[in-house]
Amino acid sequence: MDFSLNDEQRILLGIIERFIESELRPLENEVERAGRLPGEHAERIFKLSKSMGLYALNMPSELGGGGLNTLDWILAEEQFGRTSDILVRRAFGNAYEILLECEGEQVRRWLAPVVSGERTCSIALTEAGAGSDAAGISTRARRKGSGWVLSGGKNFISDAHYSDFFVVTAVTRPEDGRDGISAFIVDKSAPGVEVGAEQEMMGLRGTSHAQIYFNDVRLEPECLLGREGEGLKLAYATLGRVRLAQVAARAIGKASRILDLAVEHASCRRQFGRRIGDFQMIQAMLADSAAEIAAARLNLYHAAWLVDQGRQMNEKISMVKLQASEMLCRVADRAVQIFGGSGYEKSLPIERYYRDSRIFRIFDGTSEIHRSVLARGILRGKGELYAWRE
Repeated sequence: MDFSLNDEQRILLGIIERFIESELRPLENEVERAGRLPGEHAERIFKLSKSMGLYALNMPSELGGGGLNTLDWILAEEQFGRTSDILVRRAFGNAYEILLECEGEQVRRWLAPVVSGERTCSIALTEAGAGSDAAGISTRARRKGSGWVLSGGKNFISDAHYSDFFVVTAVTRPEDGRDGISAFIVDKSAPGVEVGAEQEMMGLRGTSHAQIYFNDVRLEPECLLGREGEGLKLAYATLGRVRLAQVAARAIGKASRILDLAVEHASCRRQFGRRIGDFQMIQAMLADSAAEIAAARLNLYHAAWLVDQGRQMNEKISMVKLQASEMLCRVADRAVQIFGGSGYEKSLPIERYYRDSRIFRIFDGTSEIHRSVLARGILRGKGELYAWRE
């Protein structure tokens, strides 16, 4: 394995880095103050991103996406982590790979418009009583004629107010347990769909989260995504790359941005006649953060490379998600300590990064769930998770 960047990767990352620096970072403070991204800014950065070929980088090129493999997508997403979530969503898209299961009319109606940016999608899996236990959902879809009737609700749905449709998991055969859960595509405009009030969060300012209610929503036959009973399989099959890219890679990018700011502060801030970076305890925090970021990045790139080789890497992905999210929180905490009182005030971005970092240990599977997945793999004899056995 050679993880050195080739010329194409360097060019891509340079373009993304300059785009974030010139177009997105200047909007971060406004998003933080207002709690939203004004529509004119959203439209402008979307159009610019599209014109530069940066929209939907993870989707196949034949559909108009970037066509990146896993490792290249990871490299791009690491850069995305260096700015605010809402800016990434508007500039680079919510193109979820579970939509690649679309067939026939579904491609024209839902998949192609998402890749082009004409429509926006949210994933609606989580419920008030089913978070980490994805198989414990209570939303039901019962047969009616050739279609379905959907009843229930979802919780903490990102971009619920903004999106045009949702991918929803629902129980269709209760007697079959997790094999009785199916996935549906549900237009927000469908009668009976109700988006609740925004659920205000500690961090991720500007990205809306809301409950969604399905009040006997009639669904056409083509709203079924994939086969009946394969909803969880579809979700799990596509969540792996998502966890590597939109969680682990962004966590590493965010940690790198935080460390950059901490290093700059430690080099300029003076106490007792010396810059604080000359004090060993500050040096220890910087060194620990740098070492942890480098270790998480190498593990991430290795996992992405393995996925590109066609390997099933569920436990490895859990390891990377766990490592990157826990690392990010430690790096953010150290940065607040290095900045001191100024790191706790809202006038500097460190306070925001500290709040934004905390959710990484919760969404897309809590750290506790991923520890369990990883431990079960180790106990089944998967020594390659911690010993080099390629």
